[in-house]
Amino acid sequence: MQAGSAFARWSLSPRTRPFTSRVRIRAGLHTGEITMSDDDVSGLAVHIGARVAAAARAGETLVSSTVKDLVVGADLEFDDRGVVALKGVPGEWGLYKVIAAGRRRF
Repeated sequence: MQAGSAFARWSLSPRTRPFTSRVRIRAGLHTGEITMSDDDVSGLAVHIGARVAAAARAGETLVSSTVKDLVVGADLEFDDRGVVALKGVPGEWGLYKVIAAGRRRF
């Protein structure tokens, strides 16, 4: 989970502003069990991560509720993007936009 928290911090860092102001990336993070076979990574968690990324807008980092719950105390803040159905994934999933601490928009 440290990698997910580190990526979220990187995406919001002032040092990445020159990069992210020119290239508007979108990212999605989820965590869970995976299956590794040779050089291939698969499993439901990989699929969910891809669907979370697909739901993000340009310049956004979205996380699943699973990630949000696991990074409590990581000095990150989140905007609730609601509960959604992810294509090919059972159930409904809470999605959250990562925002920098102290930069919440009202």
